[in-house]
Amino acid sequence: MRLKTFYANTMTEAMQMIRETLGDEAIIVATGEERARGGVRVTAAVEPSFEIGDEGMAGVQNWLQYDDEQDSDAVAEELTEIMLRHCVPENVMDHIISCATVMGFDHLGTALSSTLGQLYSFRPLPVKAHEKPIMMIGPPGSGKTLAVAKMAARGAMNGLNVGVISTDTVRAGGVEQLQAFTDLLKIDLQKAKSPQDLRSITDDLKHYNDQIIIDTSGLNPFDTSDVKILAKLIGAIDVRPVLVLPAGIDADEAGEMARVFAAIGATEILPTRVDIARRLGSLLAAAHQGGLSFSDVSTTPKVAQGLSPLTPKSLSHLLVPRLYQSEKNVILPSGTPRTGVRKTGTTQ
Repeated sequence: MRLKTFYANTMTEAMQMIRETLGDEAIIVATGEERARGGVRVTAAVEPSFEIGDEGMAGVQNWLQYDDEQDSDAVAEELTEIMLRHCVPENVMDHIISCATVMGFDHLGTALSSTLGQLYSFRPLPVKAHEKPIMMIGPPGSGKTLAVAKMAARGAMNGLNVGVISTDTVRAGGVEQLQAFTDLLKIDLQKAKSPQDLRSITDDLKHYNDQIIIDTSGLNPFDTSDVKILAKLIGAIDVRPVLVLPAGIDADEAGEMARVFAAIGATEILPTRVDIARRLGSLLAAAHQGGLSFSDVSTTPKVAQGLSPLTPKSLSHLLVPRLYQSEKNVILPSGTPRTGVRKTGTTQ
């Protein structure tokens, strides 16, 4: 089978593109909103015999075909077990398994990373000068302040002038916690008490800083008044809101939260507390339900070790560490055994 992802402004346009490219026999594998780019994302598949194209039958020979269906079935079975172990919601799991089955890889690691690359988008946080401020948003206790400190430390170590703003001026100790980090980095922490303050401070910092990072107070995404306050902050400036979400929470709750934060402007998700979580289905559910791109990941509470960019392969590292036990420089939570788990209740 041939698998292809289409991006369009509307679903109607995407379906037209699919018909023109793959023909009427194409099968829709997955759909989703593409908030980072705008519009929709549709993944479709078609049997080689259904599409001849300009190259004639010679073009068909270039398509990937797989003789050993038993290997593909075994991969699908293992992926299902992995998704169940990570408590991935059924609708998300169906998308992943369907896509992997259509792609037909007979190696689990390749199948998982390729499928994640097809179904999710990845947009790492900037490590160089970046004009648009980065705003960390999320529920209480998700690790926003630590994520701001890590990003500020990374920027400072890369020789950038970094500006840091806190809007968490009401919660007791909110500013003081971030102040302790910025003092060590010799960064003058700015405090914004209102959307107007945020706009004024940001406009000033843009003149002499390479990056601007904004910390916000934790909010209850199911409290309308909390959501409105954050929406006003996001709307006050041209900003890049990143949802900071801890791993290990209920997957359905994470999906609902992601939809709320996406509705007020979030385009990416930054997973935290991955080092103390063994069930990561909430992250897949949040990105799926909110139409969010994966940015970076935090796998340690240590500020100096910072953030790591997420890619399809590094995300599959986190989901199935045993697949990459022989590789160096992979992203693994602190203390994660390299042997991992192959099947429920069976260590390898």
